Amino acid sequence: MALDAVGTVPWTLKGELILNCNCTVFCPCVVSLGKHPPTEGHCQTWGGVRIDSGSYGDLDLSGFNIGLMIEIPGMMGRGNWKVALFIDERTSDAQYDALVAIFSGAAKGTTGLFQILVGEILGHERQPVSYDTDGKTRHITVGRKIKGVVHPVAGKDPERDLVITNTEYWMGPDITVATASKGRLRAYGRVWDFDGRSAEICQIDWHGPE
Repeated sequence: MALDAVGTVPWTLKGELILNCNCTVFCPCVVSLGKHPPTEGHCQTWGGVRIDSGSYGDLDLSGFNIGLMIEIPGMMGRGNWKVALFIDERTSDAQYDALVAIFSGAAKGTTGLFQILVGEILGHERQPVSYDTDGKTRHITVGRKIKGVVHPVAGKDPERDLVITNTEYWMGPDITVATASKGRLRAYGRVWDFDGRSAEICQIDWHGPE
């Protein structure tokens, strides 16, 4: 991947993203769009992405999984995020570089705001990343770094998920309210346990560079 092409290459990702953060109740960033601080005053988040279909130029990105670690010192919209990326170990060098470009924001488009909000990328590395669904429960494992189990919060009608719709949230407009029965991260000097804390499930349809 030519460095001078980054930010001009057409790309798409479709699939699902989950996040588990340290908020004690549902993340206020979804509806405030970063204008309200996290419930604990700062944000610590791990996430996983399942790519059902995707491409970067002529490169096929379908079938890969991604792990994320995000740390935000205050309100989301004020930036200074710290981020680490865990890229599926099955990727080729070109696919790895393409996914780093997308998830760092360098490829522009949906994730381009990371170029503004992220103050430091702590690192990016290959890891075995599994993302499995059992009924409504999502299981994600990122090597020895992340182990998570996330499921939707029950609503009055057990057949329907509790969903916040038509948002302008960066991930996507429809966010399923969820929680984690396991949410553990050990990476980059961080040791987090977010069992029972806020989580989100979102179907993603991202693209760039526009």
